[in-house]
Amino acid sequence: MSTIVGVFAHPDDEAFGPGGTLAKLAKDNDVYIICCTDGNHQEKGLKNIRGKELLASAKVLGIKQVLFLDFEDGKLCNANYHQLADVLKTKLDALKPETVITFHPNGVSGHIDHIVVTSVVNFLFTQLKYLKKIMYFCMRDVERKMIPSYFVHMPEGVARKDADYIEDVSTFWTIKNAAMRKHKSQIKDLVMITTMQALLSKEEYFIIKSK
Repeated sequence: MSTIVGVFAHPDDEAFGPGGTLAKLAKDNDVYIICCTDGNHQEKGLKNIRGKELLASAKVLGIKQVLFLDFEDGKLCNANYHQLADVLKTKLDALKPETVITFHPNGVSGHIDHIVVTSVVNFLFTQLKYLKKIMYFCMRDVERKMIPSYFVHMPEGVARKDADYIEDVSTFWTIKNAAMRKHKSQIKDLVMITTMQALLSKEEYFIIKSK
């Protein structure tokens, strides 16, 4: 049994992202989620709602524990990069995971919060001896073609041939879908993602970095 930690920016990243892989790994490992922001950005008053949605999603996925860092949604940047690194290091030191799951360095959707979180994970990876592997969750190229750009820059998806690891999550798709549906406050993204993914193979792509 290994300790695995998913490090994400927002409530819902775990389910809309590598939810199937998290559920699959949770069957035989201790899987934790660290959520770096409070999810309370454009619609004030969502902090408690989104936190509860994440806890409900994590329960469906079989996550052992969710840890909240409570940085402000949409405000991760160079100004608080080292503060985030210090707080995240403290949490990781307590758990000592062998593997961290986070976003592709391009942020998957191009969200700056995502990019900052991955940058901090990369920074800590060189320092923490117990960390042996990072699994970077990727958007598939077939998904990218189905999604309209909604950030200043939304990167291209990863082709199947370019993924280092592909997880078949078909057996866990019902669980992933149920976890996604716990994020009711994010109904627009929920409808878009579930509609799109219903048309695609039940796979999740990763780029792997190992020591």
